[in-house]
Amino acid sequence: MRHQKIMSMIGGLALVAGALLGAGQPAAAADAPADPPPAEFTSDWHDPVTAAPPVSRPATPSCEVTLAAAQFRDFTPYKGSYAPPGKCGTRWSKVVLRLDGAVKGRQYDRLGYVTVGGVEIFRTSTPQPSPDGITWSVEKDVTRYRDTLSRPQPVEMLIGNVVNETYTGVLDVRVTLTFYTAQGRVKPAADTPDRVMPLGSASLTTPRNTERILAEVYATGSGGGCEEYWYLTVPDAAPYSCEATDGPYREVRISVDGRLAGIAAPFPTVWTGGWSNPFLWYVTPGPRAFDIQPIVYDLTPFAALLNDGRAHRIEVSVLGVPAGQTGWSTPTNVLLWQDERSAVVTGALDRHEAGAPRNSSVYTAGTAGSEHRVDTEAGHRLSVTGHLNTSHGRVDTTVTRTLAHTSVHRWGEGENPDALTARWSDDETVTAGRTTTRTHRTYTMDGETTVGAGGRLRTVLALGDHADTVVVRGGERVSFSRLDDRYDGDATYTTGVPRDQRHAVGTTTERYRLHGSGGCYDRTLRTAQGTLTEDRLRC
Repeated sequence: MRHQKIMSMIGGLALVAGALLGAGQPAAAADAPADPPPAEFTSDWHDPVTAAPPVSRPATPSCEVTLAAAQFRDFTPYKGSYAPPGKCGTRWSKVVLRLDGAVKGRQYDRLGYVTVGGVEIFRTSTPQPSPDGITWSVEKDVTRYRDTLSRPQPVEMLIGNVVNETYTGVLDVRVTLTFYTAQGRVKPAADTPDRVMPLGSASLTTPRNTERILAEVYATGSGGGCEEYWYLTVPDAAPYSCEATDGPYREVRISVDGRLAGIAAPFPTVWTGGWSNPFLWYVTPGPRAFDIQPIVYDLTPFAALLNDGRAHRIEVSVLGVPAGQTGWSTPTNVLLWQDERSAVVTGALDRHEAGAPRNSSVYTAGTAGSEHRVDTEAGHRLSVTGHLNTSHGRVDTTVTRTLAHTSVHRWGEGENPDALTARWSDDETVTAGRTTTRTHRTYTMDGETTVGAGGRLRTVLALGDHADTVVVRGGERVSFSRLDDRYDGDATYTTGVPRDQRHAVGTTTERYRLHGSGGCYDRTLRTAQGTLTEDRLRC
């Protein structure tokens, strides 16, 4: 880490005006044969790959549309137009977005987005290339944007980039949409929103017969500054290169007319130049680095207030960011479901209980024989209840969300070593009528960077993305799922020398497990010195 010193040599994630999105690629054969890895990284390595499952596709006729095709050299966005495919109608069973990219030479990791009709449907970051060049692909199920995709729309895409004599990598990308028709037993996609509205400003007017509201926020701390590493910031009194008045606790909030309506823990994404060590990420990116998933808030308890036909103020903010500090991007979409048998859906916000956020970030000064240390414990709880009088009866909705964060940050003189052990939990319960959905999310980070003799920098890092979800209706469990995505990496290289003199070595492992009522997926990837040494499917 040692961000101001080391990151100037390696580079951080460059901010662009926008977003990122979901990832996946076709699974390789189980137990794929592996070539012996080289003794150290060479000028070429395996193309980036993640252990996440590919997007499933129905066996029905399909149509493909090119959404964007561009070479990004600067911060000029691609602008085009979109029209739905005439041969596949508008009764789609699934819509899959795919990005295919290529880059060679030298380049930082970059953020990118795609919007259709102002709705952000894709947000992603890029891998860092080898001198000989790499290709990669990212997939995302975008069926939920059916409303946006059902009519012609303007398209905008940007992956902000800088190309010069030093950073030579031009990002060559193509983005397509594949539409799968509904035929026979394959039905049109169920439960997609009737309207998708981008929150281009803080003002929102909903249809008066709205009976369900979700907001999705593509929240990312980025831009090459300290908020890219928000989880490492320390109180102002501590001698560290990234300071924040209240320490590392961050909370992404959404409000309705000034009243807190939703809280969430941001995912601690590590980009492909992160932790001062790009050799950790050349083949296997960290969880969600190619799949920037939005935070989803259920705002249904506020639907009755929003259904009055007037404009309302919907605002997103990030708690804990120092005053005047930039670095967070929070593009937002609002997803609406309407009661087709009602002209106006009435109701009320019945209960609103917002506890005071807890945040203790305590600095302990180091001595000649001990490290500096910051211990943080923080959290928050919000519970909201509202009811709606719909054409199918009264529906009460309660949303409760509880956040917790604990971390220990240790560092020595010159920020060497620099270590963090952190855990975030985000527990959510949504009860709508007779159906209750409980989701327990846990994010973990445990790592250390040291610089030893001869400028040899070593990073050992473990990351975790975990989620358990259970749906209960009328007291009986109707579905469940358990996600466990675990990344472990260990990489070493010589700093302050040309690339061909770094003598870098590194091993990584990612295991992605998803079990539940929908089936089983379990894939493990292992790499050494940029070579894929294991690709195993267990389910």
